[in-house]
Amino acid sequence: MLFPGQGSQAVGMTADLMDRSGPAADFLNTVNGVLDTDLLLAMHHGPGEVLTETRNAQPAILAHSVAVTLALRELGVTPSVVAGHSIGEFSAAVAAGVLDPADGLKVVRRRGELMFAAGQEIPGTMAAVMGLNGAQVTEVCAQVTKDSGVVVLANHNSEAQVVISGEVEAIAAAADALKAAGARRVITLNVSGAFHSPLLDDAGTSFTEYLKGVSIKNADVPLVANVSATRVEDSAQLADGFGRQLTSPVRWHETMQLLAGQESDRPKIILEVGPGKVLTNLARRTYPEVKFIPVGTHDDLDGILDILHENL
Repeated sequence: MLFPGQGSQAVGMTADLMDRSGPAADFLNTVNGVLDTDLLLAMHHGPGEVLTETRNAQPAILAHSVAVTLALRELGVTPSVVAGHSIGEFSAAVAAGVLDPADGLKVVRRRGELMFAAGQEIPGTMAAVMGLNGAQVTEVCAQVTKDSGVVVLANHNSEAQVVISGEVEAIAAAADALKAAGARRVITLNVSGAFHSPLLDDAGTSFTEYLKGVSIKNADVPLVANVSATRVEDSAQLADGFGRQLTSPVRWHETMQLLAGQESDRPKIILEVGPGKVLTNLARRTYPEVKFIPVGTHDDLDGILDILHENL
C-alpha cells in the first residue's frame, strides 16, 4: 500500500465515506474531537484555501487515508509492506500499526503547524523540475546555493521529475539555471514554505522533541522510509526517520525501485490508499508489470475485492 502526500487534498474528500456505517465513518466521526477543530467542515465544504493550508491539509489527507485503510481491513485487505510520500508516511505508519489513528492525527496536525509557522518565519517555496535527473538537479542546486541562497533537491519523485526547495530568490535563480541545463519545465508550487530543506531545521528540532511524547511501536509490516528508502520495522529507527523527514529529501524514486523494480519480490498489486491517484500516475508507466489501483472512495471499496480476486 502507498499513501499520498500533500497536494492530494480536495474539497469533498471523505464525504461519501460518511454516508454509510462502518469503520471508515466511525473513525471520521472522531476526527474533530481528536483535533479539537472542525476539520471535517473544511474537508467536506471548503473553502479550498482553508483546506490547502498545511496545518489542515496534512491531517485531512491522513484522515482520508486511514479511513480507507480501516474499511479495507474490514474487508480482509491488509498490506504486506507500506510506504507514503512525505505526509503519507504517517498514514503508512498507521496502516503498519506504528501509530494509533488518533495519535497519527495529532502528530500530523503538529507537523503541519510547525511547517506552516516555519514558512511564515523564513519565507521559502518549492518548484517541480521536469526533464532532468536527480544528479543533474543536485549539481545545479549546489552551484546556485553558493551564488544565490539555499536551494536543495527535496523530492526525487521519478527518474525525470524532482522537486526543489529553498529560499524564494534562490528558487528563481535555480529555475533559470535548470532550464539552461536542459530542464523542459520548472513550475513553482503553491506551498507555504521550503519543505524538506535546511530552512526547516528549527521545525525539525521541535517536531523531534514532540515525537518523544508519542507512542511509536514496532511495525507489523515493513515501512519503506522516506529518508533512507529502506524497509524499517524498529520503532526507534522509525521515530528517527519521522524527525529527520522535515529537512531530508523524499527518496520516492528509490522507494519505488525497491518496491516494484526488483523482479524477485515484485508485488502483483499496489494500492494507493487515500485521496487522488498521484502516486499511481507516477508509477504506472515505469512499472507496467504491477497493477496499481487507487482506492479512495466508497465506489472504489465496493469493487476492490473483485479486482483483487481477478488479479491475484
